[in-house]
Amino acid sequence: MDIRGHLTNLDIGWTNAAFAIGAAVLSFILIHGAVVLFRRRIGALSDEQAHQPIADVLRHTLARTSNLAILATSILIGVSVLDLPPPWDVRVGHLWFLTLGAQLALWLHRAIAITARRYFRVHGRGMEDQQVTVAHTLMIWALQWSVWTVFLLSMLSNLGINVTTFVASLGIGGIAVALAVQNVLGDLFASLSIAIDKPFEVGDSISVPDFSGTVEHVGLKTTRVRAQAGEQIVIANAELLKKVVHNFKRQSTRRVQYALRINPSTAPELAAALAERLGAIIAAKDKVKFDHVNLTRMDQSFIEYDIVYNLTDADYKLFLQTQQAVLLDTMRLLRDLGISSAPRAQELLVQGNASNDADGASAAEARSTVVRPAP
Repeated sequence: MDIRGHLTNLDIGWTNAAFAIGAAVLSFILIHGAVVLFRRRIGALSDEQAHQPIADVLRHTLARTSNLAILATSILIGVSVLDLPPPWDVRVGHLWFLTLGAQLALWLHRAIAITARRYFRVHGRGMEDQQVTVAHTLMIWALQWSVWTVFLLSMLSNLGINVTTFVASLGIGGIAVALAVQNVLGDLFASLSIAIDKPFEVGDSISVPDFSGTVEHVGLKTTRVRAQAGEQIVIANAELLKKVVHNFKRQSTRRVQYALRINPSTAPELAAALAERLGAIIAAKDKVKFDHVNLTRMDQSFIEYDIVYNLTDADYKLFLQTQQAVLLDTMRLLRDLGISSAPRAQELLVQGNASNDADGASAAEARSTVVRPAP
């Protein structure tokens, strides 16, 4: 049967047709007016309110409202008021799904881009580098393609096409591809994780169990670090994230702890005075918060102090200069107090036996020597 025959079977009178056209026109005016009014209300918000997440996403998302979708929706509303015989009622239902699904996919497409852009702008602290741009693009691309894939499969299913086999084939093919390129995908997702979570950034000084240095570049597959010795170290992103990373750039304070050993023959009064005066020396240093100097260990060879202080500035050069000054002052203090840092002198007993002389006479003469190292 031709198209004219299908239209003849509709049996639509002039009154019903006029009513349907009126409903379609009225629907277009109301829907288009509501969208325009809502966009104007959002545009009239203050700068602070307009930059709120929901308002910002709605403003940019409604801007992608298609006039063609509004027109198609209005026509479908007008057609829906008619009493349509089969199979026209089913066909109109398919058109409803296609129209509303396409518009919803357009909104989600735009909302994903806006939301991802806001997330990277907030968590990137206003720093746009190549890594963030690439990660941003990859995330938006993956999410938007997911939206359109779901819409396409849903539309095919709504039209009565069995997509179960197709989806299963896609799943099996996806698993095969993922297994073939799992290392590349692992590094790619690791790069995305670095861009989003930001455990370190370009310019940060980091240390891992195998090396330490300054981050020069974070790519899609590898990260390049300039080691302290001068060479460039290239490591896969996934491998780097498996390690414990120490980020020194974000260190605000530095804790310094070391031990001091002195001769165990030191008088108790001098040992107590050493702890008190050494604490005063450390507390007097610039940008230093003194913690403690305590005698923690004593044996036959030495007595040991545990010394701890904190630097309010984590600069490594300041740490080296402060520690050097503390150690030099400690040496002067030991000299002034007459305290030795040498261990207790040890006695070594050496025994030897005289061998037989040339005439065969044996003379077993024991000789012993005691060696006492000077303190």
